[in-house]
Amino acid sequence: MRLYAIEFDSVRKQYRENIVLSRISFQIEPGEFIGLVGVNGAGKTTIIKCLLDFAGLTSGAIKIYGVTHTETDSRSKLVFLPEKFMPPYYLTGKDFLKYSLELHKINYDEHEVNSILDVLDLDRNALLKPVRQYSKGMAQKIGLASCLLSEKELFIFDEPMSGLDPKARANLKQYLLMLKDKGKSLFFSTHLLDDVNFLCDRIIILHGGDIRFFGSPAECIKQYKVDNLEQAYMQCIGNNTGEPVNSTVI
Repeated sequence: MRLYAIEFDSVRKQYRENIVLSRISFQIEPGEFIGLVGVNGAGKTTIIKCLLDFAGLTSGAIKIYGVTHTETDSRSKLVFLPEKFMPPYYLTGKDFLKYSLELHKINYDEHEVNSILDVLDLDRNALLKPVRQYSKGMAQKIGLASCLLSEKELFIFDEPMSGLDPKARANLKQYLLMLKDKGKSLFFSTHLLDDVNFLCDRIIILHGGDIRFFGSPAECIKQYKVDNLEQAYMQCIGNNTGEPVNSTVI
């Protein structure tokens, strides 16, 4: 029996009369990088919440490495970073990293930590400050550092580039590709089509609670007979206005 990193089988999520997800089905192979894109309210965060059992399913099933997603063991191989991340305000950055690594049963290695801070372009002196003094970008970087140091097989990120400066974004993308070469898997939601095009094996375009497209960025461009992923995305979700769209933020 084939073992997928993530498997959604006819997942439906409904709040009263509001259908947020409508029979979502897809499989992600181990070692794949998958980008989840869609307009605000398309259901991206709901998919992640359902995957992590933060929200119950109306119907359907989800498995993570073959284990039903409601079982605690299903999350043993993954690490998650939410979109709006802020560590406990009373901890220093170093205290937070030590605590998170302890949860992962990993020793705090100053050399490894400093290497990740360099990737994220976070000043090492920031570790000595309480996180209540952090900017949004610094908080995002310390959260990403915690995830990248976790040694997990599967990274689940909700808008991971949010708040990052251009240098940190560029460094992080190169580092993620290095992790991909090591067989790691990535499933992340984003509004940044350029990042999807650069990082992802396949893209899920979610619109109105349905999957409109699931395939490689190149296949998406070819299917809609356009020149780039931005144009393909707009064709996919049914925008026929002809108005230009910012390819960075949708």
